Amino acid sequence: MADPAKPPAPPPLAPGLLGNLRFDAVAGFLVFLIAMPLCLAIARASGYPPVAGIWTAVVGGVLTAFVSNSQLTVKGPAAGLIVVVVGAVTDLGAEFASPDTSDADRALLGYKLALGVGVTAGVIQVLFGLLRAGRLVDFFPLTPVHGMLASIGVIVVARQSYEVIGAMPAKGAGPLALLAEFPAEVGGLNPAVAAVGLASLLILFGLPLAAGRLPWLKAVPAQMVVLLVAVGLGSAPVFDLEDEHKYPFPVRAADGHPGNDESAVGPKFLVTIPDVKADPGAAFAAPDFRGLATATGLHYLLLFTLIGSLESLLSARAVELLDPWRRKTDFDRDLLAVGLANTVSSAVGGLPMISEIVRSKANIDGGARTRAANACHGLFLLGFVVLFPGLIHRIPLAALGAMLVYTGVRLARPREFVRTYKVGGEQFVVFVGTILATLATDLLVGIGAGIGLKLMFHLWNGAPLSGLLKADVDVVPEGDRAVVLVVRKSALFTNWLGLRKAIVVAAEGRDRVALDLSRARLVDHSVMEKLHELEAEFAERGKVLELIGLELLTPLSAHPLAARKGGQAAEPATAG
Repeated sequence: MADPAKPPAPPPLAPGLLGNLRFDAVAGFLVFLIAMPLCLAIARASGYPPVAGIWTAVVGGVLTAFVSNSQLTVKGPAAGLIVVVVGAVTDLGAEFASPDTSDADRALLGYKLALGVGVTAGVIQVLFGLLRAGRLVDFFPLTPVHGMLASIGVIVVARQSYEVIGAMPAKGAGPLALLAEFPAEVGGLNPAVAAVGLASLLILFGLPLAAGRLPWLKAVPAQMVVLLVAVGLGSAPVFDLEDEHKYPFPVRAADGHPGNDESAVGPKFLVTIPDVKADPGAAFAAPDFRGLATATGLHYLLLFTLIGSLESLLSARAVELLDPWRRKTDFDRDLLAVGLANTVSSAVGGLPMISEIVRSKANIDGGARTRAANACHGLFLLGFVVLFPGLIHRIPLAALGAMLVYTGVRLARPREFVRTYKVGGEQFVVFVGTILATLATDLLVGIGAGIGLKLMFHLWNGAPLSGLLKADVDVVPEGDRAVVLVVRKSALFTNWLGLRKAIVVAAEGRDRVALDLSRARLVDHSVMEKLHELEAEFAERGKVLELIGLELLTPLSAHPLAARKGGQAAEPATAG
């Protein structure tokens, strides 16, 4: 009898891409329905023309399908990079523009300068892939990375909440100021725009809740429902966002005194997109590389490369675990593919891209079997923007803002705060510290602060300086088919790559590896989680990775993946 707790075996794969194309085409179409509004929203929030998001997904879908072996990941623009990209556009535009440059020209200049940074970052990612640097993602501790993603979510919510209600945020205000000022700005909302934005938020948050009672709703893409409702509202005579006009509704001025007696709506509240059929050149832009000669440009080059590579590799690894056929991804090859696609995308005016986790999960749920589904989603996007640009223009910006607010809330979900606290108090301090440092400064300082806090806690909990970077492991063979690895000093995120290599080498030609941690002074949370993943990998290959000696260490919380603290054991534990 089949184990009810075990998921059913997936259907057999046909050989090659064409044999699975009918499944991949359906999945690609379903992903296209979700990706199209998100690509437009992410591009606009990043300071790029909305159509740039479409080109990014087209290039990412089609090009990476031929290079990467990551079968089910969907490549495209991601909300996690909005903060980096819009920062590059704003800062580079301000640095290179003259004092009398208009805001529109400054934004266009910043956009082209950011493209130059994007092309160069893509080339560096290609070099990373060729140098087999894909596994460097394991060097970064998990808690600061989660804190970085949560802080990005907070920043996205802070910026896009104004878009939802049709208000204008203060120019140059940081995320903390935007959050503090938002309640006062609600009094100056544009009611027609806010009605569209709030209805969109209600659908995005309400549909998943309704799906708990009505399971068939799970198959309905919430983003497409938002588009249908938002376009309908925006086109209705009562709102009529397409035509410039005013309607009676008093708007309170910023100082609290009565402002205008009317509110205005018009095409500026709708997506602006060039007619690709009439003027193909208007939909593209050429990069400007002058920013790379400045400290600002180099700062954003580091962020584009570091954050983009890290997010993409983390997402690709997460999707690998969701693959029903348990196929393995060559992360170096995937990084090479993303780098090539980023180079081409930025060269034609597109955004930087990553392996996107939400669209990849939708791809799997849609029945995708191979990487052809990623290409199909890109081709569907290309066909839509070429054939129906007028329909895209009718999408209200408030609806796109609502989608990003929803995405930001998911990035900074309260559950992550609770989960981190349960893992350990020190992890919670690192997590919140990373968020606060990022909100007060920028992503690079934030992730650096998080890693610094992590190292401080390691030293506080007894990790020796001599064991921070190098894994100290003794190999004790137990016959021909088994081996015990005795870990001395510490097992930390900083020496995980060396520890992992020792485990993998020891497993060659053997059925069982026992990792004795009883003599470690400290085993951190990141290593505990990565060992848990490695145990599953061994099991899939018919091997055993056994962790022994943990009972001799003191966990820093009751969570099974909590860090473990100990002293020098008299004798190593023995494998049972």
